[in-house]
Amino acid sequence: MRQSKLTLAAGYGALVLISGMFIIPFVWLVRSSLMNLSQIFTMPPEWIPAPFQWSNFQRALTALPFDTFFKNTLIIVVSVLVGTVITSTIGAFGFSRIQWKGRDTVFAILMTSMMLPAAVTMIPSFLGWQALGFYDTLYPLIIPAYFGGGIFNIFLLRQFYLTIPRDFDEAAFVDGASYWQIYTRIIFPLSRSAVIVVALFSFLASWNDFMGPLIYLKSDSLFTLALGLQMFQGSYTAQWDLLMAASATVVLPCVIVFLAGQRYFLEGITLTGLKG
Repeated sequence: MRQSKLTLAAGYGALVLISGMFIIPFVWLVRSSLMNLSQIFTMPPEWIPAPFQWSNFQRALTALPFDTFFKNTLIIVVSVLVGTVITSTIGAFGFSRIQWKGRDTVFAILMTSMMLPAAVTMIPSFLGWQALGFYDTLYPLIIPAYFGGGIFNIFLLRQFYLTIPRDFDEAAFVDGASYWQIYTRIIFPLSRSAVIVVALFSFLASWNDFMGPLIYLKSDSLFTLALGLQMFQGSYTAQWDLLMAASATVVLPCVIVFLAGQRYFLEGITLTGLKG
């Protein structure tokens, strides 16, 4: 009994140390955003600002058109969320609940695309969008979400759908339901937690995406928050207090969204099986 308690205590201690490794940088970001330059690099470090420099946020957000960056980012995020949730759930339904010739072979081929590094498809994708006349527009960042939303999302939802008993489908067929009605009235409502997980992943990926906007956007009026933050860093490298304030503002929505959906996130990850 004593050994088990020691093992449990050691496990909790290790978790606390690992959590600290991830939390300390975020705490450093927040405290630096509320300090002036002389306080940020004081040794030994000061963890509590005195006084709080709330004006850093106003100065940082007015230095560049962050309202435009926020609007562009919001357009991309909302569009990607809608496209990803709709098409990935439909695709996963087709690969898990409908029997058709070559289904598993097609899915296996699609899964192999996960092994391709992003650098391999970067140039062909850019040339393709440029040939379509979509360079320096938001379309290359939005349209792909309406073609499955990524094979990982389809895979995640497919594995979840496979855990739902097929008795529901058979009972619905007896009542005269179609595949579309089974999807909209049975499968989709039962997979709320898994869909929320996909939505969280899509939100974080779109909100923090830097490479995509960097490749496809040229006009400042189309820049996202990630590009705006990079522009801010290039223009105000020495003003770390303003840079930290701008960074904290960009990170804050991600923290709020994750805290609001963490219960569904953990539930979706737990319930998503590995049934093949």
